[in-house]
This record gives sequence, structure tokens and C-alpha cells, in this order.
Amino acid sequence: MTTVRTILALAASSDWPLHQMDVKNAFLHGDLKECIYMKPPPGLFPSPTSHVCKLRRSLYGLKQAPRAWFDKFRTTLLQFSFRQSKYDTSLFLRKSDMGIVVLLVYVDDIVITGSDSDLLGQLKTHLSESFHMKDLGSLTYFLGLEVHHSPSGISLNQHKYASDLVAIAGLQGATSVDTPMELNVKLRKEEGDLLADPSLYRKLVGSLVYLTITRPDISFVVQQVSQFLQTPHHLHLATVRKIIRYVQSTSTRGLFFPADNSTRLAAYSDTDWAGCVNTSRSITGWYVFLGDALISWKSKKQDRVSKSFTESKYWAMSLACSEIIWLRGLLAELDFSETDPTSLHADNTSAIQITANPIYHERTKHI
Repeated sequence: MTTVRTILALAASSDWPLHQMDVKNAFLHGDLKECIYMKPPPGLFPSPTSHVCKLRRSLYGLKQAPRAWFDKFRTTLLQFSFRQSKYDTSLFLRKSDMGIVVLLVYVDDIVITGSDSDLLGQLKTHLSESFHMKDLGSLTYFLGLEVHHSPSGISLNQHKYASDLVAIAGLQGATSVDTPMELNVKLRKEEGDLLADPSLYRKLVGSLVYLTITRPDISFVVQQVSQFLQTPHHLHLATVRKIIRYVQSTSTRGLFFPADNSTRLAAYSDTDWAGCVNTSRSITGWYVFLGDALISWKSKKQDRVSKSFTESKYWAMSLACSEIIWLRGLLAELDFSETDPTSLHADNTSAIQITANPIYHERTKHI
């Protein structure tokens, strides 16, 4: 979803129009490469038969149906002189003398934007001639994301999705809370009684993970409760319910991408040290801004135990650098190249010094 947020931020900054299209019965358009036979459905023949049908086209339910559809869609765009992004396979673009046109696809949902309005219209016509398409007009709702346009920019939230999540948890009339988790609370793996049926817990946590697409304020707490999906306890479920009560009172919150925004990247990274009481591993967090628009973030447990606070900070900066490099490549592909270095902000002097002067140190040779 980082690509989606980046494209929306660029569209708001450059005043690009955002169009949405939908493919009707997308999987039926795929061409099969294998020889596949199926039993005839009941009622196709007047009497029972041992004959089988040889499929000429893809059908819903086949394992290869999604891949067959995407290969067909990709080939159609490549024939129209589009090229597939090296940084995201769901992103296609074409440059012209008048500008650029960008297409994002997720299964059968398509978002089109760009600065060349003539090429954009030609693309929509070409897609309508190649597939059974439905033109949904201006982008307002995409994969559960609500897109609101205004002269000052584009706002993005998941209000309807959050409301549905509250209903699934049965907390419509619950008292709202001001914070998603109590301060300095450390959740433990073995604490309290096990849940007899963990399916509700897993469903709620999975929904919260998807909600973090527009809600960076709950990324850390969702990361915390995601650690116990295998054997959740009653205390963990109570924590999840509190997060949902917080979401209930803040369901309209989200992201804002301002118009006339700068396209310079800036990143911030931080971490604790041995913050996980179960594994003694550190929790990393980083944010990346495109001008004033927040487009990428992460809250994640490090995959190793750090021997010092400096080491944990250094690893956090390394993870943030990986995201910066990927974003710089994506922006360059979209003709928003950055010639100056990207700023990465951290608050540990030792880690900054190691980064600025990566010579051999006795205390850092194991990092």
C-alpha cells in the first residue's frame, strides 16, 4: 500500500486527476497455458454422462486463475506501450512528450492518474475495448480506502471499514477511550487463561492490521497484539478490544496529502532496547514523509537480540535506509528524481557517528 499512498500524494501535489475503473468478471479473461478438464456441472446435459469438458478460458476457482488474468492484463498494457515498474509489479506507466500516465491495479480494481490527459483518455478507451470495463469516474473508494478531494489536497481514511470492525467486535455501545493502550504496559506470552476459541482474536487482529494502512497511530499497538496469534489469552483479547474502542472514537482519522506539496523525502527512525519481554528483542519504528505527506511507516520487532542500545538504533536506521532507497527508485521512475541526499533523523549520537564514519571499531565489529 506504500505505492498507493505515494501515487495519491504525488497526484495531490501535482493536481493530477484520479480515475477509477473496474473489470467485470476479471478471471474469465485469462488465457490458460495448461490443458485442464472439468466435470460438467449438473444440468448441462439432459442425462448423466462420463464426458468431461476441456476448458478454453480461465474460470473462477482455478488455482492459476489470478495469475492467468494478471498475465493477460499485463500483456494488454505492454502492447499499448506501457511498461511495468521495477519497484512494484502492480504499477504500470507510460511517458510521453506531454507528461506521464500511471496505472495501479489490484486484481480487478484499477486507478489511473497522470499529467497527460489525452493519453489517459486513450488508455481508458483501450481498456474498454480489450475487457468488459466499468468506468467508476473520479476515485472515491478503493480497497476499503475512502478518498476525499478538496482544494487543499486529498484526505484518506477507512471510516466505513473501522465502523464494520467495531460491529464485528460487538462494541457499538462501548465507552470510547483516548489512547489505544495503557502507558508502559508489557504484554507477556504466558499471562492469564488461554482463549478456548482463538478465531475471533485472529479475525480482529487481522482487521486491525489492514486498518493501519491509514492509521499510523495504532501501528505499534497492533504490532504488540500480533505476536500472540498462535496462543492468545484473555488479557490479549481485552487489549484488542481496547484498541477497537479507541478506533471507534477516532474512525474518521486518517492521512492528508496536501496540494502543492514538496516531493522531497525525509525519514525518522527510532527503537527501544530489548523492549520485548518474551524475546529481549528491540522494537523498531520508522516514518518516511514526502514533503508534508506521510507515505510509509513500520513498527516491527527486530530479528536479532541487540547487545547495546547503539546497536538497536543502528539496525533501525538500516531498515529505514532500505525503505528510503526503494522510495527514491520509485520516485525516479515516476520522474520525481531527487538529486540531493535524503535526510534520515535519529536520536542516538553513537549510532549517527558510526553511520557517518564506518571505520573499524572494537565495540561495533559484531554489528
